[in-house]
Amino acid sequence: MNSTQEAHTEENRQGGEVSVVLSGCVKGDAGTVFDVLRAAFATDRASVDVPQDVAGKQPTAWVATVDVTEERVVSGPVRLGAPVTVDVQGGYWAVERLRRSLTGAFAVQVVGTVSGDQEEEVRLRLSSK
Repeated sequence: MNSTQEAHTEENRQGGEVSVVLSGCVKGDAGTVFDVLRAAFATDRASVDVPQDVAGKQPTAWVATVDVTEERVVSGPVRLGAPVTVDVQGGYWAVERLRRSLTGAFAVQVVGTVSGDQEEEVRLRLSSK
């Protein structure tokens, strides 16, 4: 293994978790996005842990941690009622792997990034293909 492969393998082991925050959507669309993430990767959200509405007029956000180390195939395009804003944060490799996986189910647009030394935060806009 050369040094580039070793560095990539080390990053995969240490940087496989991505924090995902959904906002600006209804609970049904949030559930759809979490279903796709759960189909593609291991996540801390069980299938019975469906997004719920929160009383009041405060903005709602739903959160999950996704482990992108082992990727499964997403079956194809999935419909959303309206575009969904997704903020993802993690290592560069992990965030990119999650973004690429989402393109199997949704039209994915990068609308903002904040880069750090070893992690990045990316705001994505998901919509139906």
